[in-house]
Amino acid sequence: KEASLAQQPPSAKRIPYFSSGCPHNTSTKVPDGSRALAGIGCHFMAQWMDRSTDTFTHMGGEGVSWVGQAPFSQEDHVFVNLGDGTYYHSGYMAIRQAVAAGVNVTYKILFNDAVAMTGGQQVDGPLTVPAITRQVEAEGVKKIVVVSDEPEKYPTGAPFAHGVTVHHRDELDSIQRDLREYPGVSVLVYDQTCAAEKRRRRKRGTFPDPARRVMINEAVCEGCGDCSVKSNCLSVVPVETEFGRKRAIDQSSCNKDFSCLNGFCPSFVTVEGGGLRAPDTSTPVGADTAFDGIDLPDPQLPSLDEPYSILVTGVGGTGVVTIGALIGMAAHIENKGVSILDMAGLAQKGGAVISHVRIGAKPEDLHAVRIAAGSADLVLGCDLVVAAGNDALAKMQAGDTHAVINSHETITGDFTRDPDFNLNADELAQTIRVAVGESGADFVEATRYATALLGDSIATNLFMLGYAWQKGLVPVSGEAIDRAIELNGVAVDFNKDAFLWGRRAAVDETRVARAAEPVTPLRLKAPDVASSLEDVVSRRIAFLTGYQNEAYARRYKDLVVRVQRAEGERAKGRSGLAEAVARYYFKLLAYKDEYEVARLYTDGEFLRRVRDQFEGDYKLKFHMAPPLFAKRDPETGELKKQEFGPWMMTAFRLLAGLRGLRGSKLDIFGYSGERRQERQLIADYEQTVEELCAGLTPQNHEIAVAIAAIPEHIRGYGHVKERHLEKAKAEEAALLRAFRNPDAPQIRAAE
Repeated sequence: KEASLAQQPPSAKRIPYFSSGCPHNTSTKVPDGSRALAGIGCHFMAQWMDRSTDTFTHMGGEGVSWVGQAPFSQEDHVFVNLGDGTYYHSGYMAIRQAVAAGVNVTYKILFNDAVAMTGGQQVDGPLTVPAITRQVEAEGVKKIVVVSDEPEKYPTGAPFAHGVTVHHRDELDSIQRDLREYPGVSVLVYDQTCAAEKRRRRKRGTFPDPARRVMINEAVCEGCGDCSVKSNCLSVVPVETEFGRKRAIDQSSCNKDFSCLNGFCPSFVTVEGGGLRAPDTSTPVGADTAFDGIDLPDPQLPSLDEPYSILVTGVGGTGVVTIGALIGMAAHIENKGVSILDMAGLAQKGGAVISHVRIGAKPEDLHAVRIAAGSADLVLGCDLVVAAGNDALAKMQAGDTHAVINSHETITGDFTRDPDFNLNADELAQTIRVAVGESGADFVEATRYATALLGDSIATNLFMLGYAWQKGLVPVSGEAIDRAIELNGVAVDFNKDAFLWGRRAAVDETRVARAAEPVTPLRLKAPDVASSLEDVVSRRIAFLTGYQNEAYARRYKDLVVRVQRAEGERAKGRSGLAEAVARYYFKLLAYKDEYEVARLYTDGEFLRRVRDQFEGDYKLKFHMAPPLFAKRDPETGELKKQEFGPWMMTAFRLLAGLRGLRGSKLDIFGYSGERRQERQLIADYEQTVEELCAGLTPQNHEIAVAIAAIPEHIRGYGHVKERHLEKAKAEEAALLRAFRNPDAPQIRAAE
């Protein structure tokens, strides 16, 4: 199976994922050394994560396998995941059996206020958290604990079963450690509303929407990925910069769970009050069909002599099914025949969605709802990865199929586990071009344009529909589509504007790009990365001068020049070593101590980005763990982050002004173990580079480049950086052995 997957394109490996705020994302975690069993529901997907979770069962069979295995297992205890809907249906009978069998097990009952896996329906029956505790007590469970993201909502005297205690979700790990030592059956009720439902209800105005948002100071960010590990959230997105891959928050999809704040990094800031700044374009948006002097003529629509097949592909939660429904309603308005087949699968948790839309001149012309292999006339690819997947590719035929594809790279769940994960978007795009023919594919930066011009990435799919329609690839009139949007009754003006901007892009994408440019979110812009060694060095000299002084920058430049000279003399015709040293020697020199973090908050760029994203009456709060003042977690020994108010900007300005003390006897921060280690890393790197220059040959040049690039993998702050450093040093040692002893058998460091 693994070999088969390895041979498939990256798109075939895409799996559903939990996003931040999904209760199962947190509740499925178990302490180190423990195992969990899944059942039916969202927590089944925990098997694809780092959750030590195995198996699945039919509804009501949760934990039953453990009853049979327990007498023959060396494990003393397991956790069993159980959703509230399944519990009410029949899961309580599995708990009853476990009590009768007397096994050591903790049932984790997720009360998420919805049947989240299949669309957020209400759980049948009068179910409450106190009622669950009383019911399992009646079944014979003696140890019952409630964990919630809002424990304060349960006042003293709440009608829980006898002895029930209520805790904040931050205490989950220690609570589970206690429960696994309890003999017999215990129950942990995890109370937290489904994140997807929170977002939907907030849009409808039926759920509290805190005036609080998270942003990341990308200059301070180290790209370590600890925030993604802590939150498992796909709203924490990569952003490519001159100084490497950093992180940003996609405000359009953020669930406001705030678990990303637990990432051990001082780059996180919460914006309290105010709101997102509305886009302000110079070109008015409306129903007018003129754009900057260019008419938008109605295109020649496809003939319906034969049924016309449209395959719409995308990601759950972005409105893929809505696109199919709008096209279908437009066809119905025009008395045409139409069929729609939605392949939603695990759409509720971010899985792929494919809609088969078939349109005929009259209903009796349609004899099948599914698009046959090679029979799609149009593939409307709202997501590049899904459009390049095997299901979509099978429907394409060169010369017959036209593909309109959103070129934006929407990250997948792999990114939360691998900070360097790359979608290989160019390969995916080429796969589509081969499938439909070079002239049959249009790629458009729909997410960037739609988000910039309309303020929300949810506009992307209607933008795509407008683009395809203007290209003459959708066999219904524009008036019918507008009417279908009106009948849908949701964000009518917004959706009409999205459709119109897509039409404009099809006529003159350059002008649309120009209109979007002043308000394009920074994370969606093409990165301004140096393209030559001279440019790389000059940018870093300027940075290091501001970081410390000219002498510090000159130290950097001198080493790069020596490496460049050695590479030209000893490895003629080869390149890469001088650039690697230019990038990664700089990274070590510009280590982010207290002075530098303060400077990067007060250099003006951070506050400009805040103003670009937010408006109104807001204040900033900073989340960090200053090494000299932060307390340590008694369980892990790691420093704990704290929240600091707006006054920190004043402290930052004072601290940034003291950066001249860095490395001197008056540098009180420089005496810490972490700062001494950072200075030692610089000295060690300089020594290693001198060795590389002295022993460089054309044969070992590639290894030398890899050694020089080792600092790329030293990321993060505090204990996170220590973990990365340990792995990087092991890899460096293996590479140095290969460099020093080219004829000896080489054993690479374990990954």
